[in-house]
Amino acid sequence: MKIAKIHLTNFKRFTDLLIDNIPSTSKLVLLIGANGSGKSSLFDAFAFIDAAIKRDVAQDEEFWNYFKKKNGTPVSVTINNDKNSEYILTDKNFPKPDIASTAFYGRTSFRQIPRLTRTSLGQGGIIDFQKDSDRPRFFIERDNRFENDVEKIAEVIVKEIFRLQQSGEQIRQKYINPINTAFNNIFGNENGTKLQLIEIIPPFEGKVAQITFHKGDSEFQYNYLSAGEKEVFNLLINLLSRASLYQDTVYFLDEMDLHLNTKLQFNLLKEITENWIPENCQLWTASHSLGFIEYAKQTDIASIIDFDDLDFDLPRVLTPEPKDNPDIYEIAVGKEFLPSLFHQRNC
Repeated sequence: MKIAKIHLTNFKRFTDLLIDNIPSTSKLVLLIGANGSGKSSLFDAFAFIDAAIKRDVAQDEEFWNYFKKKNGTPVSVTINNDKNSEYILTDKNFPKPDIASTAFYGRTSFRQIPRLTRTSLGQGGIIDFQKDSDRPRFFIERDNRFENDVEKIAEVIVKEIFRLQQSGEQIRQKYINPINTAFNNIFGNENGTKLQLIEIIPPFEGKVAQITFHKGDSEFQYNYLSAGEKEVFNLLINLLSRASLYQDTVYFLDEMDLHLNTKLQFNLLKEITENWIPENCQLWTASHSLGFIEYAKQTDIASIIDFDDLDFDLPRVLTPEPKDNPDIYEIAVGKEFLPSLFHQRNC
């Protein structure tokens, strides 16, 4: 599924926001804007619809008040997709939409796991991956799915070994090699920077999972990855464990560029968009990074929506920015810094 138009009224930051004219060719929609400009509030709208679809989130007073800009005024979310279907939800009319339970899949920006903690399988409780039951209730909450994803992959590997008699090489081709190919595409393959996943051993006998990597002349565990490396591995493991369930889906992944430099930002967005998001799907992400903006500018399968410096107390209509508009870079590099960046010394 791909979104062609979304209309929000009295929702979080927005009095009346319409995002329109998103081309059906847009596999990626990049939201740009400063911190606090409202990008993540749009993802809350996707989570709002997701809650209606799955019907596994309690819709109490706290739930409704979280989404309302003004009390006493209805919340409304309307989405039109590329198949000419329209879905309208309000707090007065919150039926289960006639749409697949896997139509939306989101990750909050609070998903970093600095170290592995579980010492046995199942410590995260019973997880229904089809219903995405371990997702946060609200988009401002911590996303703790990483260790669930590790356990899920380990469970699938064991089943394939015993039930399908998969060989070690077949398992490596399906679960190790895709991650290592992505690592090469994102981090490069120079000996000093080449990161390779060696093994994933789930938590057993009171010990945390053993996720081992090779880099340079060293082998080390997950806990010793850099913050940027953990961010990338977290995303890849999540998509590897769940993407088969979400094949006609709007993915909304907030701030994928955390802890990454400009070159790695570009490489990551390119890799995720082109190789990890299924073809019938659409990826929405938010950023103010130069690398993400540059990739979205270069590719024909992306649209850029600019949230920066707008008063959302007023009605707003946003459409994709022209790719030749240099102002899309200002959120990453302010105009006041450009003279110093391009200043040349007199010889």
